[in-house]
Amino acid sequence: MTFREMRRIKQQLSTEECVCVLQRGSSGVLAVVGDDGYPYAVPLSYVYHDGALFFHGASVGHKLDAIRRNEKFSFCVIDHDEVIPEKLTTAYRSVIAFGRARILSDPAEIRAAAQVLGQKYSPGLDAMVNREIEAYLTQMAVVRLDIEHMTGKIGKELMK
Repeated sequence: MTFREMRRIKQQLSTEECVCVLQRGSSGVLAVVGDDGYPYAVPLSYVYHDGALFFHGASVGHKLDAIRRNEKFSFCVIDHDEVIPEKLTTAYRSVIAFGRARILSDPAEIRAAAQVLGQKYSPGLDAMVNREIEAYLTQMAVVRLDIEHMTGKIGKELMK
């Protein structure tokens, strides 16, 4: 698959800047092909680790059904969004990633990804996070989003 290039190349973020946005973010919007071919976009918490995105949730539901049918996804993170009414514009910075999703099945992989998520959202509470992981390990789903292409864009107002 050849991904489209950005039209406004001068506003494109470097790969390093895109990674920083993904590392800073605490939520993004996952888009998959949902029921009857309708797009399904859902906000979720995630972690960027080792070049991939991870999220966890219930082991059943619309997201997982969609991923099982079609592994392709896009994921968007908005890092900055400031409306500037007097200039009729916004100052923004965002990243969109495209790739393939994989529902983890190996308990060791699930545990490792859940620990990384726990470290991000509950830093310093490792013992509590580990107890929670062990209690729900067989009931939760963890999804790995392998990024094949990613672009980021910054609004002109933030470039100044």
